[in-house]
This record gives sequence, C-alpha cells and structure tokens, in this order.
Amino acid sequence: MFLHHPGANDTFCASDIDYEAVGKAQLFHFGYPPLMKHFFENNGEELAAMFRHVKELGVATSLDMAAVDAGSDSGRADWEAIIRKILPFVDFFVPSVEELAFMIDRKRLAEWTLRAQGRDITTGLHPEDIAPLAEKLISWGAKIVLIKCGVPGLFLAAGSRESLEQIGGGLGATLKTWENIRKFEPSYQPDQVLSGTGAGDTSIAAFLCGVMEQFDWEKCLRYAAATGACCVESFDAVSGLKSFGELKARIAAGWEKVTM
Repeated sequence: MFLHHPGANDTFCASDIDYEAVGKAQLFHFGYPPLMKHFFENNGEELAAMFRHVKELGVATSLDMAAVDAGSDSGRADWEAIIRKILPFVDFFVPSVEELAFMIDRKRLAEWTLRAQGRDITTGLHPEDIAPLAEKLISWGAKIVLIKCGVPGLFLAAGSRESLEQIGGGLGATLKTWENIRKFEPSYQPDQVLSGTGAGDTSIAAFLCGVMEQFDWEKCLRYAAATGACCVESFDAVSGLKSFGELKARIAAGWEKVTM
C-alpha cells in the first residue's frame, strides 16, 4: 500500500531543472508526469516545453509514465492529447501497458479487464494485444517504444531509419539499425517472487544503459527482461540486481523463459 502526499510534485515545473547540467548528459530520463500537477495541466504544455528544450540541447530523451487515478485531476486530463503533443520530442517512451491503455485506448483496457476476470490483466495479454498501442505511439512521433507488460514480458517497437537518426546524445547513428523493429520479449522465470517493487523501473534502467553501451536491440531487450526477473527475487528494488556480465552468464546457462 502506498500513502501518497504530493508535496513538491504539485509545485515542481520545467524551470526547476538545471538545463546547463542536462546539456552535459547523454540521456535525460523523466518519470511520472501523471503525478506532477504542472506537467498534466493545460494539456501538457509544461511537459512539452521541457522536452522541447532538452531536445534542442542535443540530448537523448526518455519518458516513463505512472498509473492514473481515474477520480483525480490527473484522471480527468486528456492524456491522448498530451501524449500526441510530447512524443515528437521523446526518443524513448517506456510506459506500462495498463497505464498506456488507460491513456490512449480505454475500450481496449475494458476488454482486457473483462477477459482477465479479476486477475491481473497482464497475465492474459498477447503480443497482438499490445502491438496496436505501439503502432499509435510510433505514428505520433516516438522514436523507440518499450512497453512494460508485467509478467508476460516487454514489447519493443522502433520507427523508421530517418526518425531514429534524430535521436540525441550521439546515439542516432547506432540506433538507426533498429529501424521498424517489432519484437515481444518474454520475461525470464525468477527463482522466487518476493516483491514486484521496482521491476519495471529497473528493467527500463537496464534497457537504457544497454542503449548507451551501444548494445544491439536483442541484447538490450534480453538484459531488460533479465533485470526485471532479478528484481522480483528480492523484497527491495536494488539488492537483487546483477551486472550485465552476471546476466549474460545466467542467460547462457539456459535461464528459462516465462510461458503464458
């Protein structure tokens, strides 16, 4: 259970960011605008302005979302309009499938909920359920989309070579070889499941780290899935994490995938 007091989330805005420091980075990762009042007000004008500024600095950009309380101010925001507005300035869009469906396809979310019959909706998902959401995001301007799908795994989609060449941080030249990828990566089977805390965030961290190490897309996906599996083997979000070398050895030893 989370007890949440918004605190600084209700006052933080784009002008609070040190853009001089950001300009020295390779990648700018921003998370959870549904929890930050100024970033979902006015159809996301503040969020779009921030990402536009960072893109002008030549830095790669990454955006993660958060679950939306339908009864909150955030739940009443026009998230499809916000996402359409910001995606041209986002290189890596990395939402979870539930929050994404709530934002851009509630009819599909309702169908999944009905099909799940009280279970976690992700347990019954298949790649063909997720692909239409990824296609929308690519058509709206995202360069690379990685959708977290819970226990089943991760769905990766990438845009055209021309769009990938626009990715900042000096990564465009490497990532242009990812053009038009559509790939679902099943999760690895954890030895035990103690807590899901941080599994999505650590998966994304591994993926983005792999990108900056200039790994190919297959290795980035494998390490993202493997990191999520390691994370759930511990109660906290970090003590179960492994180095890329350790992940490579575990995968090479025949680490089994989740079967749905």
